[in-house]
Amino acid sequence: MSRYYYGGQAVIEGVMMRGKKNMAVAVRRTPEEIVLDLQTVSSVAERFPFLKLPLIRGFVALIESMIIGIKTLTFSANQVVEGEGEGESLSNWELGLSVAFALVVGTGLFALLPVGLAYLLKAYVPGHMLQNLLEGLFRVLVFLAYVVAISFMKDIQRVFEYHGAEHKTIHTYEAGEELTVENTRKYSTLHPRCGTSFLLFVMVISILVFSLVGETGIWARLISRIILLPVVAGVSYEFLKITGKYQHVLLMRICSMPGLWLQKLTTREPDDSQLEVAIYALQKVLEAEEEERC
Repeated sequence: MSRYYYGGQAVIEGVMMRGKKNMAVAVRRTPEEIVLDLQTVSSVAERFPFLKLPLIRGFVALIESMIIGIKTLTFSANQVVEGEGEGESLSNWELGLSVAFALVVGTGLFALLPVGLAYLLKAYVPGHMLQNLLEGLFRVLVFLAYVVAISFMKDIQRVFEYHGAEHKTIHTYEAGEELTVENTRKYSTLHPRCGTSFLLFVMVISILVFSLVGETGIWARLISRIILLPVVAGVSYEFLKITGKYQHVLLMRICSMPGLWLQKLTTREPDDSQLEVAIYALQKVLEAEEEERC
């Protein structure tokens, strides 16, 4: 029986932890109160087993993660707004519209803009392979610039701290230690299965996948980048799983290192109150799944 790897994500003033069949979102609504939303979750792949096939399952996981991300962000944002007593809660459509806008902007910044920048320099950097390499370089630079820019925002810094708390808690659980603040403090804020590492793999692997398209015009290149996104996501997901599972192999640790370095930008050292939230979320998921096994 294969081992299940728990994971999660940072949300606004909180952490989401996901298990095999349950998901818990814990949010610090006030300094004294942690609010929990515990739900059962299931993947569409349970109904359609072919979606569990390698490469396909990566894109399915990406789409499902985006959907869960919208739900957890809605919950956490509403709890913070209500806890502060400032205005009305955000509706699902309001946050959904914001996320949709962010996706459009993200596609433009990280998929289309690098293509355009590389194409503008075509006279100076000719050749299909060099153009792909230049495009990939621009994609990484745009992403780094974006992360650095938003890291100056106070609210984003808080999210990065909860991101660190999530990783520390997962490390503690995977080490077989009791989930306490004291035990969790000593672990790293970096984790090889992090979504940040996944994004880096996407940017690097996209260079190889897009090279298969061959020499095309600017519009065909732009369209191909969107069409081939499921392929890139699928390959990147499999690579992330392999490197995360075989960290005892030196080559896999080496492959993980760039992603871990990148996480130094997307995680921060959390305080004890943030660790408490992350621990609480994971404990509730583990309790729920233990009850189902009994």
